Amino acid sequence: MKAKALRGATAAAFGPDRNWHTPFEVLLQSIRDEADLNALGLTMAHGQIVLALRARIRAASLWHDYPGILERPIRTPIIIIGQMRAGTTRLHRLLACDERLAYTRMHESLIPVPLGTRPAGSDLRQIRAIIGLAALRRLNPEIARIHPTGPSAPEEEFGLFSFSFGPAQFEAQWRVPAFTRWWETAEKTRLYREFKALLQTNGWFRAERPDKPWILKAPQFVEDLPALLEVFPDARFIRLDRELEQVVPSSASLVWNQMRVQSDRADAGWIGQEWLRKTKRRRDSAERFFFEKPELPRLDIGFDAMNRDWRTEVARIYGFLDMELPSRLLAKMNRYLAGATSHVGHQYSLGQFGLEASDFHRPAQDAP
Repeated sequence: MKAKALRGATAAAFGPDRNWHTPFEVLLQSIRDEADLNALGLTMAHGQIVLALRARIRAASLWHDYPGILERPIRTPIIIIGQMRAGTTRLHRLLACDERLAYTRMHESLIPVPLGTRPAGSDLRQIRAIIGLAALRRLNPEIARIHPTGPSAPEEEFGLFSFSFGPAQFEAQWRVPAFTRWWETAEKTRLYREFKALLQTNGWFRAERPDKPWILKAPQFVEDLPALLEVFPDARFIRLDRELEQVVPSSASLVWNQMRVQSDRADAGWIGQEWLRKTKRRRDSAERFFFEKPELPRLDIGFDAMNRDWRTEVARIYGFLDMELPSRLLAKMNRYLAGATSHVGHQYSLGQFGLEASDFHRPAQDAP
């Protein structure tokens, strides 16, 4: 896989930064030793890795030719913090209804570096995203119910991590525990510096006003808060909370529905225990971080509170952000929610993933 992925690429094409090479090697080794992928899984893994490498080549060229890209400001970003399946997508897409805010689109997350060098021009990534999402839905229709999206829909920045061979997208598709453990102990500031550079690049390419605050959302943030704050020191945090007994089996269901397509030996019990461990670890890490930094601008929102009265919670958020909340924006948000029903029917249980209620009362355990 490595030889095919690197075919035709010179070292100089990737630019001077070679820090990405270690997680790249760890990922390939983990795929070989642990993932047990079927033919489709190997094809999908190869395709994603090649896309990431090609993105790095395009980025190195763009940043060399247009150094001003990396000087674009990312001021006072609004960072949504929450576990997988904690309601972060709903909140993210509600805020994305506000034209005063910038956000990542699905095609930008799938392919994080533009397929061109002309700002405000047509973006071929949208066509690629249409094709890719159609293929994914054909292979696994359940994914569209678990996480409905569209080619230009507001989307979390999972692909911006893949650019640096970060864990967010890969560990949710393949059984790669060695890769996961490597990242859990790695220093992540470089990961987020490249993450920021990709935001700057996409903002430049679509000619986004540089003074627009970005809304950022990814479950990966929960375990990376020190590095995230170092790269975005003026960030404002909106933290969503949902009971782990609900979060873990829903997360496991998402991961299971991705892994089972790519591996004939996907193990629902292993997925349940791994995402129980990971979710507890993320919770504990975030609790420590915010306890030690009470001065950070932060608003806590409950999943159940959003279900009961989303308008009140959104009003609290806009008060926290010191932004007006006009009635036309609330109406736009209401229209979004009225049409967001694709996820209805997603079913899962603790027992499906070998979990019991008592599992949630034990301390988090690191992976062996």
